[in-house]
Amino acid sequence: MSGQVILTTFYLSASVEGVTRRSLSTVRYLTTKITYLRTMATECEAWLNSNPVEADDLSDSFLSGEEENGLNSRKIDNEINGNWISAPTSSIHEARLKAKAKRRLRKNSSRDSGRGDSLSDNGDVVRGLIVSPTSPKGKLLDRRSRLGKGRGQPKKGGAGGKGVWGTPGEVYDLDEVDVRDPNYDEDQENCVYETVVLPLDEESFEKTVTPIVQEYFEHGDSNEVAELLEGLNLGSMRSDVPMLAVSLALEAKASHRELTSRLLSDLCGRVLTRTDVESSFDKLLRELPDLVLDTPDAPQLVGQFIARAVGDNILSKSYIEGYKGRVDCEHARAALDRAAVLLKMCRGGLRIDNLWGSGGGQRPVTQLIKEVNLLLKEYLLSGDTVEAERCLRELEVPHFHHEFVYEAIIMVLESKGDRTLQMILKLLKSLWVSSVLTVDQMRRGYERVYMDIADINIDVPCAYSLLEQFVEKSYNAGVINKNLRDLCP
Repeated sequence: MSGQVILTTFYLSASVEGVTRRSLSTVRYLTTKITYLRTMATECEAWLNSNPVEADDLSDSFLSGEEENGLNSRKIDNEINGNWISAPTSSIHEARLKAKAKRRLRKNSSRDSGRGDSLSDNGDVVRGLIVSPTSPKGKLLDRRSRLGKGRGQPKKGGAGGKGVWGTPGEVYDLDEVDVRDPNYDEDQENCVYETVVLPLDEESFEKTVTPIVQEYFEHGDSNEVAELLEGLNLGSMRSDVPMLAVSLALEAKASHRELTSRLLSDLCGRVLTRTDVESSFDKLLRELPDLVLDTPDAPQLVGQFIARAVGDNILSKSYIEGYKGRVDCEHARAALDRAAVLLKMCRGGLRIDNLWGSGGGQRPVTQLIKEVNLLLKEYLLSGDTVEAERCLRELEVPHFHHEFVYEAIIMVLESKGDRTLQMILKLLKSLWVSSVLTVDQMRRGYERVYMDIADINIDVPCAYSLLEQFVEKSYNAGVINKNLRDLCP
């Protein structure tokens, strides 16, 4: 045995010396192992020298099963603090078996986490020892049934727990009415549940409908207003819709009044009836004394609304005749007289459908040009700058005022007279001072004339000299600046 140990030691030493590419940890481990084997070999050799035995006793062959069981039942006391003491040959075999059992125990314990084999006090291996988990966290997260049944799946197949509506894919049917239920009622089977919208009272009606009409003045879409009103339960307040719209239009612009007349015509038959429109205008005539306080010309405007409603066939033609001899209020009488006069003029060729005109943003450019030319011609005849300014404001096209400046200069070039030049210059000066014409609109109007002067000169041979003269006087009057004067061709 001593020879075998020495030979093993030699091989391990040679292996350590021949290793050049192994890691430092592996070299340290082999060095420690060699030292341990050398120590054991020295002790064994000393023991054999002191206790000679036969060669058969030193056989390294493995023991049989019966011999191994017999040796396991003995107590091994030849190891103290990890050091070997002198012992007979059987003690060496017992030490081997004990070390082998310890290695097997360590291997199983690391793999089974304490649920594998264990070693008793006398070195026997105990199998099948199960250690129950002691960690409270492990018990908390354990999904196995507490009764020892099941396969550890979620409770109720995943349909249990807070906020769960059932298993995935489950479809709920309608609950059937139980006839034997003490609270059963035969009428339950024929019930139809609908969303109930309470009718609007007077206060909520004004708060709800007023923003709708005011937004309509901005976008001009009567279809949207009809859809919003259909979603409301107007009830008895339905006849107050035309009255509210007309009252708001009296304080607005002419284009808003035109939009109001169109709105009443579009709502009649869809949301309103002719009876609702008639009752609404009856209330307007009774409320005229109060409306005059805020809008002095309310009687004339209401009369125009009545005439337009008759022309749009949302009021009967006999509506005005029904008030003859029964009106005591002077304001109501003035409104009815205004409506009667307009209807008579309609028979003579006046278009009731264009009574208010239309807003600048909705008019075609050709129509705006015609109205601007008509405004300038009326001014040249009357010479009233205040009336011309009022008419220009009523056009509601501040973005199109450069066309007014352009047409005014063209009219000066085509007139070839000093009177027209002085009157146009006076009008531009007045509009410039009142800020009706802005710097940008004035500049764009003059620049357009500069660009078209070549074509204008074909029809007006002296256009260049007349334009230069008008531009110089405009600069002297303070209408244009020096840079715009220097751009004149």
